[in-house]
Amino acid sequence: MAVPVAFFAVFFAYPVVAIVGRGLKDGGVWQFGRIGEVLSRSDMQNVLWFTLWQALASTALTLLIALPGAYVFARFDFPGKQVLRAAVTVPFVLPTVVVGTAFLALLGRGGFLDDLWGVRLDTTVWAILLAHVFFNYAVVVRTVGGLWSQLDPRQEEAARVLGAGRFAAWRRVTLPALAPAVAAAALMVFLFTFTSFGVVQILGGPGFSTLEVEIYRQTAQLLALPTAAVLTLVQFAAVGAILAVHAWTVRRRETALKLVDPAQTARRPRGAGQWTLLGGVLLTVLVLILLPLAILVERSLDLPGGHGFGYYRALAFADANSGTFLVAPLEAIGNSLRYALVATAIALVVGGLAAAALTRRAGRLVRGFDALLMLPLGVSAVTVGFGFLITLDKPPLDLRTSWILVPLAQALVGVPFVVRTMLPVLRAVDGRLREAAAVLGASPLRVWREVDLPLVRRALLVAAGFAFAVSLGEFGATVFIARPDNPTLPVAVARLLGRSGDLNYGQAMALSTILMLVCAISLLLLERIRTDRSGEF
Repeated sequence: MAVPVAFFAVFFAYPVVAIVGRGLKDGGVWQFGRIGEVLSRSDMQNVLWFTLWQALASTALTLLIALPGAYVFARFDFPGKQVLRAAVTVPFVLPTVVVGTAFLALLGRGGFLDDLWGVRLDTTVWAILLAHVFFNYAVVVRTVGGLWSQLDPRQEEAARVLGAGRFAAWRRVTLPALAPAVAAAALMVFLFTFTSFGVVQILGGPGFSTLEVEIYRQTAQLLALPTAAVLTLVQFAAVGAILAVHAWTVRRRETALKLVDPAQTARRPRGAGQWTLLGGVLLTVLVLILLPLAILVERSLDLPGGHGFGYYRALAFADANSGTFLVAPLEAIGNSLRYALVATAIALVVGGLAAAALTRRAGRLVRGFDALLMLPLGVSAVTVGFGFLITLDKPPLDLRTSWILVPLAQALVGVPFVVRTMLPVLRAVDGRLREAAAVLGASPLRVWREVDLPLVRRALLVAAGFAFAVSLGEFGATVFIARPDNPTLPVAVARLLGRSGDLNYGQAMALSTILMLVCAISLLLLERIRTDRSGEF
């Protein structure tokens, strides 16, 4: 546990505590009265209220739209199912900046709906809600559908034989078994929408601001650190409560059910009702998932005189007069790939050691450490990024001019995915195998190399893929620490969207398309090496 503890202490706890302390301290004395002052302001209350209700609305809408999809992917067998399953997961691994860009191309000025019917939905709450459903659809389909596919359908059939109707059998047998998975999915969707940044920043305009967006505005634009510190504490408390409830639902799901092989439960649709349901889900996926991605690609090719690759060619040249970049935007691709590879290596080392420690030890301290590993997913990435700048500026950790700062911030987001992917597989390794190897004279290192590693190799590859994808798309912290001469793809997209002109807009669409394709390829590779269908996302 020493390496993960040290990593999180130096690169997570220290920057967050430092920036909160700078905002709430005056002359070395904590000024907790500032909390009441900030929270009593009407504009901050509006931000808190919007953050809460849009997260609740996004969660409810996502469940309403995605639960039928979870059932279809769990119980139906149809051509192209695996490809479609990978396609619906692409939005989840996309950076939120790209999600916002895709919906801007669909709903914004000059977008698909604007050209077709003269309808614009950007700067409205509907654009934000739809983008959140687009982003989180796969969370429900994979988490709930993964478990649903392993529930024995004979239990529900037995209830119907005993006289229960179709709905009554589902409500009394299947729904209670699915409840922990539905609750876990809902909590994760709520977490991601409660801390939403890129989507709201691009689609919300000046009229809508979540806690994360407001923290960024107070920190980067107004330099109001006391206000940002208070909002960070509020978000930290809310995320901690969400993660605690999520851990409880996961433990219930792990212990309460007897599961079967998913291959035994999926079958071809039968009857008009089931074919209609399948058609409705496929239409939903087409309109909600595939259409925004297709429009994003189309806009990247939409030149003033027709379609072509002009915007892609323009990425190879720096505009010295724009001030947006010191280098050609195309260099952001190489920067992002290099940063993401280094961040993946760091996340695998830190997350792998943490997963191994959590497998071999028990107790409240270790369970608390397990929860700590998840906090970077919910704590303000903006706070972490700005905290890097004000803390890692003195020897022996003077890293502000070092390229390693960006991969370190990205690895913080990748570590939770590595731990969650590897932990169930490591826990499934029979401890007697390790004991037998030790009795035969193998050292602990050799036991790991010859017993554990062959069994967890596939999980390690999946963990690496997820860490790479999320590192590639990290934006909240990177926007502070990426240097103008070494921008990452998400930062480059945001900067291009922040400037007027068709060329900047087209280049943003082109960069977003490139980033989408890289993430999609990573995900398709993950689908081929998936370790199991245990219902964990």
